[in-house]
Amino acid sequence: MPEIHPTAVIDSGAKIADGCSIGPYCVIGPDVTLGEGVQLNSHVVIDGRTTIGARTRIYPFSSIGQPPQDLKYKGEPSELHIGSDNVIREHVTMNPGTEGGGMITEVGNGCLFMPGSHVAHDCRIGNNVIMANNATLAGHVVLEDYVIMGGLSGAQQFVRIGRNAIIGAMAGAKSDVIPFGMVMGRPGILAGLNLVGLKRAGVDGKEIQMLMKAYDHLFGAEGTFAERVDAVAEQYGGRGTIDALVGFLRAETSRPILQPEED
Repeated sequence: MPEIHPTAVIDSGAKIADGCSIGPYCVIGPDVTLGEGVQLNSHVVIDGRTTIGARTRIYPFSSIGQPPQDLKYKGEPSELHIGSDNVIREHVTMNPGTEGGGMITEVGNGCLFMPGSHVAHDCRIGNNVIMANNATLAGHVVLEDYVIMGGLSGAQQFVRIGRNAIIGAMAGAKSDVIPFGMVMGRPGILAGLNLVGLKRAGVDGKEIQMLMKAYDHLFGAEGTFAERVDAVAEQYGGRGTIDALVGFLRAETSRPILQPEED
């Protein structure tokens, strides 16, 4: 049986799994589904067609599943899906999708959302992502697995940020960020590879060296960018990190690739 504080307000239509803990003054709407072992600390508001996976913990004053901050939204029955084992700290906001973005916002598993961070409509968040204090995503942003968004950082709408990339504190991503990239400064520029993140991910030293050579070739050689991507695939392909990089660069996108600062 779930453990529910007597001051919590829960609509009779909500689905609350066994092992859930719902603290004081939480408010849960009629179309909300909480997986097994979800913990709501206190003063949490969850509304809309929102599904939250097992063992996710949500801290006070978070607002989850309220209507998108998009003037084109007309009340369509869009959804917000949040995976398992996430930690959602104080004052976090997450919105469901819109008709223009596939009707769904998705958050993976094992993520950490620090106080004040925001996930807008139609975003796609991978697994083990970290968003630090007041990091903000506009609509339709994609964060692949293991991305780190630093404090007060942001991403413009429709931007993709590749796996294991890091966006530094107060930096802004206005273009797609390559996997394993590091973005620094205002406005954000590509400042090399996230070498610390690569090592923490257990990537072999020789593969990191090869990835660094591919990076230099990609952003420093002659020819068009498409020709350089093809050259990197031919010369360095067959390794997990290189193949992830090439696949990201060849995917369809509405944004350019963020470039290093010119010398």
